[in-house]
Amino acid sequence: MSVLRSRPALRWLIPSAAAIVVIGGGAAAGTIVANADPALPERSAAQLLVDLQSADPEAFSGTVVQSADLGLPGIAGLLGNAAGGSGNLTSLIAGSNTARVWYAGEEKMRFSLLGTSNQTDVIRNGTDVWLWTSAENTGTHLKLPAEAPHADATPSGLPSTPQEAADAALAAIDDTTKVETTGAAEVAGRDAYELVISPRDTNSLVGQVRLAIDAEEHIPLRVDVYAKNNTKPAFRVAFEQITFAVPADSQFTFNPPPGAKITEEAIPADALKHSAAEAEKAEKAAEEAVKQAAESDAYKVVGQGWTSIVVGKAPELPKAGEPKAGEAKTPEGADAVLDDFLGILQPVSGSWGSGKLLSGSLFSVLLTDDGRVLAGAVTPEALYTAAAQK
Repeated sequence: MSVLRSRPALRWLIPSAAAIVVIGGGAAAGTIVANADPALPERSAAQLLVDLQSADPEAFSGTVVQSADLGLPGIAGLLGNAAGGSGNLTSLIAGSNTARVWYAGEEKMRFSLLGTSNQTDVIRNGTDVWLWTSAENTGTHLKLPAEAPHADATPSGLPSTPQEAADAALAAIDDTTKVETTGAAEVAGRDAYELVISPRDTNSLVGQVRLAIDAEEHIPLRVDVYAKNNTKPAFRVAFEQITFAVPADSQFTFNPPPGAKITEEAIPADALKHSAAEAEKAEKAAEEAVKQAAESDAYKVVGQGWTSIVVGKAPELPKAGEPKAGEAKTPEGADAVLDDFLGILQPVSGSWGSGKLLSGSLFSVLLTDDGRVLAGAVTPEALYTAAAQK
């Protein structure tokens, strides 16, 4: 059984197909050798990809910092206002998040997201799973059956660990991608090799993705995503501190604080089997829906690889500042947020027509007045060209 199947929480493992493409010559990885520090032996890009695939640390713990600056100050401010001053939403596109992680095998995992005034924890210790939010002093205790399958303890969403970010980046490897090494680095006090993934097509807004891979344990310690021509990463997720010692058992023991409201739930084994079957059924249904949509006029993909542009039908939205038909304008609530959002977008026009543009450092989105939406990790000019191909 492969490590990927037996250790699903190790999300730094890349898809085998992606590794084969690169090692087989799709990016000429086998000919590029790391100009490593004299203390480190040379490793080619192909060897580093194999290292990632075979990484299997028994245990580790550390502090992870995720930061982003996607070049969307107006949207960041709008999210902050919509969230009532909370920084959680805003930090996803302009700011940072800090988390602590502990791992001692598939049945002992903990992820703690640290806020300025609150903390959210997800803990698995054998058949006990705790979900905890300090702000509300509430939590849920799930009791799993003994034969419960292994599962990740980290919440879904944007990559919250270097492993998740590396998995997403390496999944994009194909013949439109260049893979090379740049030598050695030091991250969280540990020696690492640097693997660089970059688009071959210069029309992509993504300049490169850099992975710092631990020289001994082979897991990514840092992943940086750079916009083209920028020297500061637009997105980073990295270990600020890490140790590969086995965490103490106390880290996986949760003791509710005084006054906490805890909801107890037990999950029967049959429920898990049913859920797994339903999940598989839903996945197949989603794949079929995507296939049908691709065969219809619901959306299409223009271009390939890093410069692919998705073109589809935009949802019907009222123009900024205008009330819905038969209704007075409401300055509060969802209508006001929508008006504010549309007001932030840049009015644009050309031979293709007119519309509104959302342009960040890593992606662009165009909403046309004739009811289309175009999006991709490309320049606005590339979207305009695609929009002209009606």
